[in-house]
Amino acid sequence: MNRMMAIVERELRKFFRSPALMLVSMVFPLIQLLVLGNAFGGKIRDAKLGLVDEDGGTQALKIREAFNSVRANLRTFEPVYYHDEKTAMDDVRNGKIQGAVIIPPQYSRRVYEKERPQIALVVDNSDNFMSSTLESEMSSITASLNDPAVQPRMLQQTVLEIVELYPYIEYMKYLLPGSIALAMFVSVMIGGGMLYIDDKARGVHEGYLVTPITKAELVFGLNAAGAIKAVMTLIGSLLAGVGTIFNPGTMLGLAIMILLTSLAFNAMMFLLMVRVEDPLVPRATFGILNTLLFFPSGAVYPTEAFPGWLRFISKIDPFTFAVHGFKSLLLKETGLIAVWQDMAYLSVFAIVALAIAVPLFKRTL
Repeated sequence: MNRMMAIVERELRKFFRSPALMLVSMVFPLIQLLVLGNAFGGKIRDAKLGLVDEDGGTQALKIREAFNSVRANLRTFEPVYYHDEKTAMDDVRNGKIQGAVIIPPQYSRRVYEKERPQIALVVDNSDNFMSSTLESEMSSITASLNDPAVQPRMLQQTVLEIVELYPYIEYMKYLLPGSIALAMFVSVMIGGGMLYIDDKARGVHEGYLVTPITKAELVFGLNAAGAIKAVMTLIGSLLAGVGTIFNPGTMLGLAIMILLTSLAFNAMMFLLMVRVEDPLVPRATFGILNTLLFFPSGAVYPTEAFPGWLRFISKIDPFTFAVHGFKSLLLKETGLIAVWQDMAYLSVFAIVALAIAVPLFKRTL
């Protein structure tokens, strides 16, 4: 343990002695955040929209048919049927579905009696793209219910009521979880495995080889140092107008998410660079890795707007789970129950990456 901590101390001293390096790792994500704030777009596809039918009448059946029509044609959303309102709203809050439509009891009767019945659309307005798309689609459905091609004797007038779970969230706050993950990734790119490659190019690594430090201690030490540096770059981002971080439960969840994210990112980079010899290779691959990992994560635009091949990348990308976890904790004020899957994936990802990287690591000149 003492030998591993010596590696950690050395890497941290090098980091603090390079103000330019610290400035780049903290400022670059903020610059990219501003640039991306006005970019990206696409049509939402296959979002999960819950439907709670508390009426069960003929008019409620028409709404179900409209949902199935959207699923078969436009594919904007896929209906998920629930038996009770509370379960549906909990799933919206925890991110399992993107919204829920509540058909109240006696809806069909009120339609026939021309009492202007209401159906409720519960949206997760922490994602403005998704909520506006669902609101627009449901407005079209209610309009078609109120104005059918063949006018009936009794004209129904259904009213759509929008229920937003959270206060208004600006787009810059929406991008904050992705900015945090990006700040950690930048710190990882300039540390960990890449730093060892630079040491090899300068001959500094020969000092490691004359010590009794094992391969595992060296790998874990470099990764621990990279994780600490990644955590230190987040203080300013976490204070950027998000008051939820002062909640004890949120602080605990953030601490765990930051630790697991930094370990997963460091383990991934060390695995990718474990057999690289040329110090120019990591710099050449920075842009490619940034594109392949950051943009498919849903940090800038919902993954439901991606084509199939990009969704596949999103499902295995550790960035996706980091962004979802930070978004749930910072913007939705959810508990650990909403992010435990993100934490589990990041933990398994880090363990597997390190387990593969240690045997591949060469403790030679």
